[in-house]
Amino acid sequence: MGGGRWRRVLSGVWRSIAVWAVSTVTMLVLAGALPDFQLQSDNGDSATRIAVTAAAGAGVFGLLSSLVWPLLVRALLLVPALILGLLVFFLNGSLLLLALRINPSGQGEAAPETAVVVAAVMSAVASATGGALAVRDDDAYRRRLYRLAARRRSRSGGHLGTSTPGIVFVQLDGVGHDVLEEATRMGLMPALARWLGTTHRLTPWRTDWSSQTGASQLGILHGSNHDIPAFRWYEKESHEVMVCNRPSSAAELQRRAIGYTGDGGLLTVDGASRGNLFSGGADELALVLSMAARRGRDNRSRSGYFAYFSDPANAVRTALSFVAEVLREMGQSTRARLQKRRPRVGRGGLYPFVRAFATVVERDVVVAAVIGDMLAGRNAVYADLVAYDEVAHHSGPRGRDTEKVLQRLDRSLALIEKVAEHAPRPYRIVVLSDHGQSPGETFLTRYGLSLGNLVRAGCGLPVPRRARGTHSGAEARAAVRAALRRPVEEGGERHRPSRRSEPVVLASGNLGLVSFPDVAHRMSREEIDRRHPALLSTLANHPGVGFLLVRSEEHGGLVLGAHGAEAPVDTLDDEHPGPLADFGPGAADAVRRTHTFPHTADIMVNSWYDPEEGEVLAFEEQIGSHGGLGGAQGHPFLMSPLDLSEPVDDGTGLVGAERVHRVLRGWLRECDGPQVPLPAAESERAA
Repeated sequence: MGGGRWRRVLSGVWRSIAVWAVSTVTMLVLAGALPDFQLQSDNGDSATRIAVTAAAGAGVFGLLSSLVWPLLVRALLLVPALILGLLVFFLNGSLLLLALRINPSGQGEAAPETAVVVAAVMSAVASATGGALAVRDDDAYRRRLYRLAARRRSRSGGHLGTSTPGIVFVQLDGVGHDVLEEATRMGLMPALARWLGTTHRLTPWRTDWSSQTGASQLGILHGSNHDIPAFRWYEKESHEVMVCNRPSSAAELQRRAIGYTGDGGLLTVDGASRGNLFSGGADELALVLSMAARRGRDNRSRSGYFAYFSDPANAVRTALSFVAEVLREMGQSTRARLQKRRPRVGRGGLYPFVRAFATVVERDVVVAAVIGDMLAGRNAVYADLVAYDEVAHHSGPRGRDTEKVLQRLDRSLALIEKVAEHAPRPYRIVVLSDHGQSPGETFLTRYGLSLGNLVRAGCGLPVPRRARGTHSGAEARAAVRAALRRPVEEGGERHRPSRRSEPVVLASGNLGLVSFPDVAHRMSREEIDRRHPALLSTLANHPGVGFLLVRSEEHGGLVLGAHGAEAPVDTLDDEHPGPLADFGPGAADAVRRTHTFPHTADIMVNSWYDPEEGEVLAFEEQIGSHGGLGGAQGHPFLMSPLDLSEPVDDGTGLVGAERVHRVLRGWLRECDGPQVPLPAAESERAA
């Protein structure tokens, strides 16, 4: 054995001894502080015997954690993923009780509830000590990363050491171009600020009318978001409501996109999809919603949790952070209520747990999966971090709550950058977002009635006295339900009218959709006026509505505004925007494209927009919203390395998710990633 090998062995032994010693001291301190945890007999023992008992207990607990914990997690893969995270404390406590029982000294004992606390503290301290020692020793840290890379690659049958660059795409869900610029300028995101000053460029891009993750991510990953008019819409031929974050809907939308393009997706060759709504054609999947409804042990979202939770220290750290985030949200919401902040929406019920899942569990698991993909040397990785989007919906796009989230996201990106230095191949890191968020109070708060009730009033139907808000469609809530193995149906039945002649009214941020289910085709303006003469004028003249899109038998697509303003969509452009004047460049093109979709609603309703304040009125219970036209919601960003080609070189701007897909695919080709359209049979299999 060479001298270098001996040094590595001795370094590992030293770190193990140091962690064992710190764990022993921790156990002694806890035994003195907790009345139900003792390391001596009832008759008393010498200090030496107590120390020996603590050392033996710490050693046995560490050994059990290393050997038994991964087996426990693998056996519990049938348990819903979120419940597995909550079981972490009890499993760790059980291991400690077992360690005390088989302790050679036979002196230790603890109450079950105390064992949970002791095990959590010891795991966290041991993890922090081991990590600190490894980080301080750069050579040891680098060797550890390479060993992990070699081990992962050998299991997957791959090879190490290719000089061809791979690309990691990290999507910061909901972070607009304006928010990112401000965060880097204020020092909230120092890693990204450093990149922008040295290695990366920042490019804004513009979404389609449907400025939400379902449309944007489907276009980015699969090259087409054709016929995605909103986050949720009614399909008359099936009498079903499609919801982008429902697993069955996501799977169907992915199938349609593959059929439309004849291409499996951006990640079809040696790719990985992490935390996304869609797979992108990747073979390696974790927390991918379109696959969550599939049967089979290896296809469910819980399989993505094993690599992370198999380390008990990771499990404990994430569980403790989860609890801390729940308490943080409770404190922040209480402070907002006491300070009487406006606008404000309800943040009670299960929301603190949904937020903690998005900002802690989902982030930790996805980042760990990305690190594993880089160490395995995959060609392309696409990951979505939804933390900011979830918090901004309920706290607003700007403020102390979202600033803390941005800081933690920046630390995650810095960690990915650090790992890239030790990966078996060079990596280019691309950071992008799928949409932004526009602030503003809700339509219900400002006017005292929902869009659904306004439509009912325009149709001459009874309006309920008590208005009910529309449930938020944030991606994190869907991820939680998928992790719990509960169908993400968003109460689909309630969207169906009690009578077939009554309209179905759906909300997607500040975009509303009105459909008449008893008419098989898309109704025309003339048909709507004959059935409900007051409806279109009621909607168009309401101060909370910006414009309507309907189909006209005479003009085709027709945009309606207040005070009788109307214009065929084919006559509108940036120079002659008509009723779309307040909504900025590109609005006419976005509306015109949506008019061509087969499943565009009978009436498309976009809320009012204040171009000076950048505010909209959400038809859902959100004070930071996206889904329609108006403000920052339609202006995400693309941050790319300087050694990749310019995303736009013709001066036209980057417009639409499908255009972003072509840019990303071009970069993969530049890196010699063999991303080519798949044959039809393989495309269907990828779906």
